[in-house]
Amino acid sequence: MIQPFPDDTFPGAESEPFWFLGGRARILVPDSRTGGTLSVMEFLDTAGHAPPRHIHEDEDEIWFVLDGEVSFFVADQRQDLHAGQIAHGPRGVPHSYLVRSESARLAVVFGPSRVEQWFSANGTPATRLDEAPAAFDIGSILASADDFHVKVAGPPPTA
Repeated sequence: MIQPFPDDTFPGAESEPFWFLGGRARILVPDSRTGGTLSVMEFLDTAGHAPPRHIHEDEDEIWFVLDGEVSFFVADQRQDLHAGQIAHGPRGVPHSYLVRSESARLAVVFGPSRVEQWFSANGTPATRLDEAPAAFDIGSILASADDFHVKVAGPPPTA
């Protein structure tokens, strides 16, 4: 396990957690601090969590597994990774992931960073007292994806 990021990882950054697609997320390095060149987010997801296969038309995505076991699906390739390992989702290529352990924590770099705004616009504020993720409307989240050049390419992967 790689230790959790402290709340002051990037001084001056807005790192309040929020729920997104049933997982907890927060922005560690906001696009506003990098001139839009990249952003870094942290995701904490539970077993079985898997977003729909999707394509970022504008961003490359790099996943750092900080804790847990995660399968990454990029095009027709599957990579089974654990803490300390990295995967790359190039722009224009369908990708997704599936959490195989009880939980998993990921640091994700997006470059450039505009997609960060899609996550935060569709998130629901989370508190440390929350026992369960906030409900979400997958239809409205996916409907807003076009504005951020994210396209759904298929259903979530399964084991």
